[in-house]
Amino acid sequence: MSGKPPATTLAVLIATAVTVVMALVISWFAWPAKELAPRDLPIVVAGPAPVATAVAEQLRTARSGAFKITTVADAAAADAIIRDRDAYAAFIVGSEGLALHVASAASPTVAAVLTQAAQEIGQQVAAGRPVTVVDVVPLGSDDPRGAGFASGFLPLVLLSMIAGIALAIRVATKTARLVGVSVFAVLAGLVGAATMHWLGLITGDYIAAAGAIALLSLAVSATVTGLAAVLGPPGIGLAVVLVFLFGNPISGVAGAPELLPQPWGEIGQSLPPGAGASLLRSAAFFDGAGAGAPLLTLLAWAAAGLILVSVGRPMRRDVAATADAAREVSLAT
Repeated sequence: MSGKPPATTLAVLIATAVTVVMALVISWFAWPAKELAPRDLPIVVAGPAPVATAVAEQLRTARSGAFKITTVADAAAADAIIRDRDAYAAFIVGSEGLALHVASAASPTVAAVLTQAAQEIGQQVAAGRPVTVVDVVPLGSDDPRGAGFASGFLPLVLLSMIAGIALAIRVATKTARLVGVSVFAVLAGLVGAATMHWLGLITGDYIAAAGAIALLSLAVSATVTGLAAVLGPPGIGLAVVLVFLFGNPISGVAGAPELLPQPWGEIGQSLPPGAGASLLRSAAFFDGAGAGAPLLTLLAWAAAGLILVSVGRPMRRDVAATADAAREVSLAT
């Protein structure tokens, strides 16, 4: 008697399992977006020492736990910190009241959240006077809200993953796979950066953006191909779950790591999608400022993936050998 369940039972089990997975995936993708809020968000308060300290304390009281505040003497020092990507925004206290300096290129979501919050904070710290908003590092004029950047970034990750899967399945030798992921990374960087520049989704130096996209593409494709080379088909599933299903929702590409519930924001920056988004923003809008940590993260993923490709087995050769052995058995019988 066969131990397999009847076809109808198997169909019901598959449908039920996929539905449960659907609920989990929907929850995981929606939950970070639903819970966006400032959490130790780095900001600056600039102005004369007594006044800046008082305003900083009022901000801490008004939004407990929301901000990690640094005080500086003037707006120039505050803007320098923003351009170095050490803070997302600065409250400038001057003779004309309170101003807010933001960097929408770092995170349009943070800029929008702080712009809205500044008006209510202004009621408390600026005697109700309106708060002037200055965008120190803006996004491109063709993508002022950053929606295009976030939407254009997702295909970079998705197609890098697809390239890794295709190389794992269709390319038989380790050397050819290494060549494949390397050539793909270079082409993806050049074409991806050119396309995003053409659409106005990024500005700044083309070569720097191409390098960032190339490294992201190498990190993702090499990881997928490498896990498949070591673990076989289950490695592809593991890579898809790790890089895309797990890493994408907590990447911060549509917001900022500091807006996500912790420690998920920090975990997201240790995975290729989060590190790739941060590196591309630094390369495209900030002349490389703040690129150190995401650069090292992507280099580590790329190196690990290439090592796995080098030590893994050639999947198609194993499949071909199995088929040849089966053919010989059938001929012998």
